[in-house]
Amino acid sequence: MILIFTNKEDGHPTRVIQYLNTYQVPVFRINSECLLTDYRFSWWANEKNCDFQIRNIKNGLDIYGHQITAIWDRRPEIPSELPIRNELEEINKHNIEEAHGFLSFIRYYLKDVYSIGSIVEDRPASSKILQLSIAHKLGMRIPDTCFSNEKTPISQLAIQHQELSLKPISNGNVYINGEQEYVFYSQKVESEDLLQQPEETFTQTVSFVQNYVEKAYELRVTVINQDVIACKIDSQIQDDDKGKIDWRQGYDYNLRHEIVELPENIRQFCLAFLQRMRLNFGCFDFIVTPEGEYVFLECNPNGQWLWIEMETGYDISKIMAKNLAKYENVNL
Repeated sequence: MILIFTNKEDGHPTRVIQYLNTYQVPVFRINSECLLTDYRFSWWANEKNCDFQIRNIKNGLDIYGHQITAIWDRRPEIPSELPIRNELEEINKHNIEEAHGFLSFIRYYLKDVYSIGSIVEDRPASSKILQLSIAHKLGMRIPDTCFSNEKTPISQLAIQHQELSLKPISNGNVYINGEQEYVFYSQKVESEDLLQQPEETFTQTVSFVQNYVEKAYELRVTVINQDVIACKIDSQIQDDDKGKIDWRQGYDYNLRHEIVELPENIRQFCLAFLQRMRLNFGCFDFIVTPEGEYVFLECNPNGQWLWIEMETGYDISKIMAKNLAKYENVNL
């Protein structure tokens, strides 16, 4: 049986589950925000064994821990829904935190089961510092990079390059009163302008700075085990600047997407990178320069790919389903 940890708003599992149903592979989906309202569960240890049971009270489906052959740790959220809310908000907060603790514990407990996405590995693998270091060790070209809260090391980078790229380290969204207010996209700046900024500008936070790399186009490479799907994003052909610096800004402006073949050395780099990170899945971002050189930017260990399927028609859902089902005794 396949166990999927995700949330109610996540559209990625829908077609994957349809394929698994076609293969007659049983699937159990946990929408984690409603863990306390839609599920009944227990884990036990005794002289005979350690195991657990989870029942979806909405559809009557059950899963036992020993039945699980593969996990898709997709995008679970912190439990947030309560069957009954207490008048004391601190009690509600405590109850939710306990549910979150159980959810984390059960995912850690399953760490040795084959998994696409990993509560154990995804967080350290999301470190851009670690990613750039591993890419460099694997012989991949990376931008000159600096993380700092001082002006001097950033200035040293600025002196070497006419243009720089400023990027968010982890969270590019700023929320005010619970509503999204602003998204920090990558920004292209003139090094001369940065050098003129006062010291206190840099000490307020940690800056993530790279030299700006000119693009012919960009690549989003989705890797599921040994399956490597490369999507070319023509971010530089727009009439205006929408998406030229950060392609996400041009997503709503009809950027052209195309599935392409990767050079074998880049394919092997992606596979070796994930092996170093102990991951079975990753979404890579590359720049391809006007000279045809590939430059590694980052790898999202639990990235989005449904938009590529929608833009290109390439059936990533089927590939995902087959990888999840490979430990079931079915003919695919």
